[in-house]
Amino acid sequence: MATASAPRQDLQPPTVIPSRKKSVRLTLWPLVAATFFMVSGGTYGTEDIVHGAGYGKAILILLLTPILWSLPTAFMIGELSSALPFEGGYYAWVRRAMGNFWGFQEAWLSLVASIFDMAIYPTLFVLYLNRLFPWFAVGHRGTMVALAVVIVCALLNIAGVRVVSTTSLWLFFALSAPFIIIVAIAPFKFGALAHAVTTPTTSTVDILGGLLICMWNYMGWDNASTIATEVERPQRTYPRAMLAAVVIVALSYIVPVAAMWMTGLSSSAWETGSWADIAGMLGGPLLRVGLALGGMISGFGMFNALVMSYSRLPLAMAQDGMLPRVFGKLHPRSRAPWVTILVCATGWAMCLGLGFERLIIIDILLYGASLSLEFVALIVLRIREPELPRPFRVPGGMFGAVAVGVAPMLLLGFSVLRSQSEHVLGISAFAFGMLLIAAGVVAYFANTALKPAGWSGAPDKPEPVA
Repeated sequence: MATASAPRQDLQPPTVIPSRKKSVRLTLWPLVAATFFMVSGGTYGTEDIVHGAGYGKAILILLLTPILWSLPTAFMIGELSSALPFEGGYYAWVRRAMGNFWGFQEAWLSLVASIFDMAIYPTLFVLYLNRLFPWFAVGHRGTMVALAVVIVCALLNIAGVRVVSTTSLWLFFALSAPFIIIVAIAPFKFGALAHAVTTPTTSTVDILGGLLICMWNYMGWDNASTIATEVERPQRTYPRAMLAAVVIVALSYIVPVAAMWMTGLSSSAWETGSWADIAGMLGGPLLRVGLALGGMISGFGMFNALVMSYSRLPLAMAQDGMLPRVFGKLHPRSRAPWVTILVCATGWAMCLGLGFERLIIIDILLYGASLSLEFVALIVLRIREPELPRPFRVPGGMFGAVAVGVAPMLLLGFSVLRSQSEHVLGISAFAFGMLLIAAGVVAYFANTALKPAGWSGAPDKPEPVA
C-alpha cells in the first residue's frame, strides 16, 4: 500500500475548522434537503429511463436501484460519518484507513468527477428554460445562462452553509408542488393520452443507458459527509438523514412516473427535459410552466448544494498540509472556503458544453472508483480500529461490512461496459477515465516531490465536533 513521504504520517483525525456557533450548524431536515439536492433534485432527469426501458421496466429499475445501490451506500456512509465526522468526509475516512496516498486519490477522483458531474446541472437548467423561452436555444445564449448559474451558486455558497441549506429546503417544496399536482390529476386522466400526438424525440437511450441514468439519479449520498463539522450532532443526524433521504428520493421518482403510466402516454414521447411538455398535455399550459420552472429549480438546487460539498475537499486537504495553504482560506463572516469555491467553479464552468449522456458515463466511472475506496475503508477500519466508537454500524458484523459493497460494485460494472462504446476526444470514455485516474497518481507524487514535508497547514487548530 503506497504511503510515500507526505505530511502528517501519524494519520490522526484531519484538522477541522474552528468550532461553530450552534446557530449556523445544520439540523436534520435542512441536511435532508441538502442531501436531496446533492443526490436527486426531484423527478427531473428520469425521462430517458422511461424512454429507454418503458414504463414497467423503468419503475422496476427505479425501485430496485435504491435497494441495491442507495441503501448499501447509505449504510456505509451512516457508519463512517458517525464514527469520523470530520471536514472532508469520505476523503478523511479513506485517509484514516489507508494513508495519505489513498486519501489523495479519493479526493482527486471526487474532484475530477465533479468537473463532469457539475456541468450536468446548469445544462438541465437551460434545457427547461428553453422549453419556456426557445430564444435561449440560439447560439451561445444557453451557455451564458449556464455560466450565470455557476456564478450565482458560487456567491450563495460563499455566503455560508445556512444560506445554502435554507435555500435547498424552500426549493424542495417549490419543485415538488407541480409533481404533486400531476399525481393528483393522473387518476382522472386514465388512458386519456394513449393516442396523444407528440413531437418526435431525439433520444437514443436504450435500457442499459436508462440503467446508468438511474444510477446517476441515485448517486452522491457521500457528498453530504464533507460538511460534517457544520452539522449539529453529526453522529446522530447523518444516519437518520441518509435513510430519510433515500425514501424521499425513491418516492419522488417512482410515484410521478407510475402516475403518468396510468394516462397511457407512449414511452417514446419521453426524453431529457420533456416533463414540461408532458405536464402540458396532462394539465394545460399553467402546469407546463410549473414543471419547466421546477426543472430550472432542480438544476439550480443540485448545483448549489454540491458546490457546498465539493468545495470542502480542497479545504480539508489544505488543512492537512496536502494542498497549498491558500485553499484553506475561510470567509471571515460565513467561514465558507471562498478560494476553493471560486477555483472549483472555474473548473466546472469549463465543461458546460459537453453532452448530457456523455457527462453521466464519465461521471459514474470516476465516482465508482472513489465509492469503491470508501467501501474498502469501511472494511479496513473494522479490522484496524475495532474499538473505534460507531454510534451507527452496518448490521451483520464483518460479513455485513463486506457484503454491503457487493451490489453497488456489480452495478458499477455496467458503467464500464457502456464507457467502452462512448467516445471523448477521439478515445473511448473508459480509456479517458483511466487516464484521469492515472493522472491522480502522477499528481500525488508530483505534489510530494514538490513539497516532501507537506504544505504548511491552516492556522486553525483542530477541535472535536460536538
